[in-house]
Amino acid sequence: MMSKLRNLSSERFPHDLVIDILTRLPVKSLIRFRCVSKSCYSTITDPIFITKHLNLQLNNKAKSLSSNNNHYGFLLYTHDKQLYTAACNGGPTLTLTEVSKFQIPFPVDHYMVDHCNGMFLIYGNRDALIYLWNPNIQKFKVLADGPNGFTLGLAYHCQNNDFKILKIVLNSIFNNNTRPRFEAKVYTLGTDLWRRIEFSVESVPNLGSILDMQYEPFLFFNGALHFMAYTWGKNNTNNFILSFDVNDEIFREIRLPENYLDGLIFAEQAVHRLVVFKGSLALIVFGPTVDEDGEVLDKCDVWVMGQYGVVESWIKKTVGLERIQNFFGCTESGQLLIIMPSGRMVSYDPESLYENSIGIPSPNWLGYTTDLMESLVLLDHK
Repeated sequence: MMSKLRNLSSERFPHDLVIDILTRLPVKSLIRFRCVSKSCYSTITDPIFITKHLNLQLNNKAKSLSSNNNHYGFLLYTHDKQLYTAACNGGPTLTLTEVSKFQIPFPVDHYMVDHCNGMFLIYGNRDALIYLWNPNIQKFKVLADGPNGFTLGLAYHCQNNDFKILKIVLNSIFNNNTRPRFEAKVYTLGTDLWRRIEFSVESVPNLGSILDMQYEPFLFFNGALHFMAYTWGKNNTNNFILSFDVNDEIFREIRLPENYLDGLIFAEQAVHRLVVFKGSLALIVFGPTVDEDGEVLDKCDVWVMGQYGVVESWIKKTVGLERIQNFFGCTESGQLLIIMPSGRMVSYDPESLYENSIGIPSPNWLGYTTDLMESLVLLDHK
């Protein structure tokens, strides 16, 4: 009887229509439907179907953001070996509503996290391994050992419907000037392989002059991964942003505003964070300064690049905070996400100067996304 019903269903619903219906279902439903029949299992775990489902989610995300001016996004954060997602309810108070909670399925103590379109990149200090994790289907891949002196970034390659990871490695071999030498490697999920690529920039003839790289996860924006490069220049005045175009796999330089470290004492110790501020690339810089009375305080500036790639379009917004312990990012509306020296996690509006405690207990990592993405990526990987 069951087989007759299935045959009847197949006659009434063309295969293309069935696929179209399935691609519109949430991940949790699709995971359950794998158990209905062998044909359902085969369809849902097929790489072509997984890509179609992901593309539809991306299209829905773009439509949602363009049509909803009151979209406040979601906070993602890790605490006590769990990943939490919480909806931002908006307004100056930025109250949160927990959406989901996932147990991190591998041994990690302190780890850096990056995320892109529902996928998470995690490095565990305990086992020194790199993980690519899809929490919605509770599957992950172990990609490689993590050598000393490296940093990572996760990106989505829209032209090939694939994920890429950029890894910058500090080579232990030094040149004649005893300066560090960096190498670049790219992992592509579709091929499941690491490749070494040329690490050079046309406008910077000698990348060997770089002293250090940003060790926080890179910022994926405008189709490229962005990270800070620290140089041997006087007072770090030659620091710049390196961008890595995910499509052509070419590194490019983005110059920083002149004298952006003015007013900071020990400028070489200034903390840099790259963020997206109200749709534009921005640099958060903070460090100690001295006020008119000789008291040492924290100075925090937000430099916003009005026109992407144009040095002259940098605009400075000074943040009126006297003490900052750490900075995690900012929301779509431009509220900064900061941990104060007291350990309080706050959102801070640099224009209205409104500060609001958001009640998250000292996260190991915190990020922001305009929309929660669910996907079946990795479902077809063993």
